[in-house]
Amino acid sequence: MTGPNANSAGVTATGAPLRVRQVVMERPWVWLAAGWRDIWRAPQISLTYGAIFTAVSLLLTGGLFVGGLEYLLPPLAAGFMLVGPMLAVGLYETSRRLEAGEPVTLRAALFVTTRSPSQIAFLGVVLALALLAWMRIASLLFALFFGTLDFPPLAQILPLMFFSWEGLGLLIVGTAVGGMIAAVVFAISVVSVPLLMMRDIDAITAMIVSLRVVRRNWQVLALWAWLIAVLTGFGLIPGFLGLIVTFPLVGHATWYAFGDLIE
Repeated sequence: MTGPNANSAGVTATGAPLRVRQVVMERPWVWLAAGWRDIWRAPQISLTYGAIFTAVSLLLTGGLFVGGLEYLLPPLAAGFMLVGPMLAVGLYETSRRLEAGEPVTLRAALFVTTRSPSQIAFLGVVLALALLAWMRIASLLFALFFGTLDFPPLAQILPLMFFSWEGLGLLIVGTAVGGMIAAVVFAISVVSVPLLMMRDIDAITAMIVSLRVVRRNWQVLALWAWLIAVLTGFGLIPGFLGLIVTFPLVGHATWYAFGDLIE
C-alpha cells in the first residue's frame, strides 16, 4: 500500500527511506492467520521455542515461591508484555526465513544474527527498565492503598483485591497506570525490534518509526494490542502452559504486522 497511503518515517544508516503504510482494520486478523500458518509450517521450531519460554517462566515462578516473593507474580505477569517483543526475536527470524524460503532451524531461532545487535541490546535495556519501573510503581501503589500492611501470600491476593475497597481502588488505579505504561512501551516497540533486525539503524530512530506507525494506524494497533493482551492472558491462565502456543502465535504474527506496516 504505497502512494498516498505511505509517508516517510525516517531513514536507514545508508540513507534508504523507511515508509509507513496505512492498513485497514481487518489486518490484525490476517497477521494472526499468517502466524498460525507459520506455527504449523515449522511446528518443531515454534512449539519448542514456546515450550522453552514456558519452562523458563515456570522456573522463575518457582524461584519466587521458594524465595517467599510470590506476591511479585501478579505485577510480573501484568508486565510480561513490556519485554515480550525482545523475547520473540527468534520467532521473527523463523517467519522471515519461512517467508524467504530459507531453511529454518532451532539454532537459527535461538541465535539470531541481526543488522543492529548493539541497538537491539539498547532497546532491550529500555524495555527492561520499563518493567522495573512498573514493578516499583506497583509496590508504591500497594503501599498507597494498604499502608504498612505486608504483602499477602498469593492465595490471599485475589480476595484482598476483589473484596475490599482498598483492593478495588488499587485495581482501578493500577490498571490505569499500568495501561498507560503498556501503551507507551507498545508504541515504541510495536515494529522497532524486527526493524532493528532487518535495518542498520539506531534504536532511537526505530522507536520514532514505531511511534509514527502507531500515529498513522492507531485504531488498527489498538485492536492489535487488545488481541495480544487477550492471547497472552489465555496463555497465562492454565499455569503458563498456554504460552507454548500463544507466545509463538503472537511472535509470528508480529513479523507479518511489521511487514504490513513498514514498506
